[in-house]
Amino acid sequence: MPGMLRGVLCRPEARLLSMRCLGSAAGGSSGPAEGASPGATPLRPRPNALTDEIIRVDHAGELGADRIYAGQMAILGNGPLGKTIGHMWEQEKEHRKQFEQLIQQHRVRPTIMTPLWNVAGFVLGAGTALMGEKAAMACTVAVETVIVEHYNDQLRQIMEAPNPDKELLATITKFRDEEQEHHDTGIDHGAEQAPFYQAMTEVIKFGCKTAIAISKKI
Repeated sequence: MPGMLRGVLCRPEARLLSMRCLGSAAGGSSGPAEGASPGATPLRPRPNALTDEIIRVDHAGELGADRIYAGQMAILGNGPLGKTIGHMWEQEKEHRKQFEQLIQQHRVRPTIMTPLWNVAGFVLGAGTALMGEKAAMACTVAVETVIVEHYNDQLRQIMEAPNPDKELLATITKFRDEEQEHHDTGIDHGAEQAPFYQAMTEVIKFGCKTAIAISKKI
C-alpha cells in the first residue's frame, strides 16, 4: 500500500474504526477566474468518472444526514440531548454545503433520488427519536458506521487513481473524522442500550448501503 495512503487510513481499533489522522496532502483551492462576477462559483474542468461518482453520492449522503439530524432535533431538540444533536447537525450542514459547492464547481449531476432521500432522512431521524433518546443514538451509530466505511473506501480509490484529487482527499478525510466522532458520541450516549439495538442498526445499515449504491449511478 503506498505510503501516502497509509497516512490517510489508520488501523481500526476496538470501537469500530478510530481514524483520526488527517490527510497531509490538501491541495490549495484556486480563486475565481479573472473577470468572473463576484460571488460566482468558479467552474472547473469536467471531472473524471470517479470524481463524478464520489461527488454525486456524497452530496446525496450528506443531504440525507442533514435531514436525519433535522428529524432528531424536531423531536429531541428541547431535551437533554438537544445540544449534542445540534452540534452534530451543524457539522452535517457544513458537509452538505461543501458538496453542494462541489456539485456546481465540477458540474456534476445530482442523483435523481434527492427528493426521496430528503424525506426518508427526516422520517428516519424523527421516527427513531420518537422511540427515545437511545434509539436516536442507535440510528446515529448505524448511519455513521456505514458512512465512515464508505468514506474510507473512497479515500482508497482516490489514492490509487493516476492523478489523485488532493483537495477532494482532504475534504473527505476531514468529514470522515467528524462522522467517526458522531458515531462515538452515539455510543457514549447509550446507543447500545436501545431496544432491539442489533436488529434496528442492521436494518438502518442495509438501507444506507442501498441508498449509496443507487446514488452512485442515478
